[in-house]
Amino acid sequence: MTVPSQEQTPEPLRPEPPVVEHRHRDVRGGAARAAVFGISDGLVSNVGLILGVAGADPAPSVVRVAGLAGLVAGAISMAAGEYNSMRVQSELFEREVELERKEIRRNPHVERAELEQLYQSRGVNPAASQALAASVMADEDLAVRTHAREELGIDPDELGSPTGAAVSSFGAFCVGAVLPLIPWFLTEGGAATLLSLGLALVAAVVIGVVIARFTERPAWRVAARQLVFTAVPAALTYTIGSLVGISV
Repeated sequence: MTVPSQEQTPEPLRPEPPVVEHRHRDVRGGAARAAVFGISDGLVSNVGLILGVAGADPAPSVVRVAGLAGLVAGAISMAAGEYNSMRVQSELFEREVELERKEIRRNPHVERAELEQLYQSRGVNPAASQALAASVMADEDLAVRTHAREELGIDPDELGSPTGAAVSSFGAFCVGAVLPLIPWFLTEGGAATLLSLGLALVAAVVIGVVIARFTERPAWRVAARQLVFTAVPAALTYTIGSLVGISV
């Protein structure tokens, strides 16, 4: 007896999960790094300077002058340092890229073989790697960019902006350095000292939380780190200032 076959009902098609595009922040130009370092350094260095001078119990005008001098000198120093470091880094990268360009012109077959070996080491079959390397080497600018990225880890189109880093560092340092100075334009003595320290500690926590959001790290850990890096130098300089003021 033949059993009639039963038609199987096709399973409903499951919708494909939506493609989520991952957006990466541009952290290669140096401006973001300079801003983070600038505001943190401005806060830590100037609150230390202000409390160190305040610890010696001088006239309030002396503290204000010291704080303003620290702000201006520190901001210029930070901006100049960022500009010079980014400029030297860019020049070094440009030199390496130019050397790679000369080598491509001098020994194109060797550079092509290097690309073929590189692609094969990443799992591309020999025929495809040869075709891919030949296509890249047919365009000199593309070949230079490809060799720079693959061999040197350098993107010739993203070497960073020294001017952008300097401007970002200058502005951020000024913001960080001016915060502990504000109370000395409103009051004086112990009240100004406490307000200056309190404002600096609050700013340190805020900076830590902002950094944590950008780096996707635990906010409490980054905030605590910023708090320690601000409070310890401030306590040390205030103590030293007090001891020097007493001895003098």
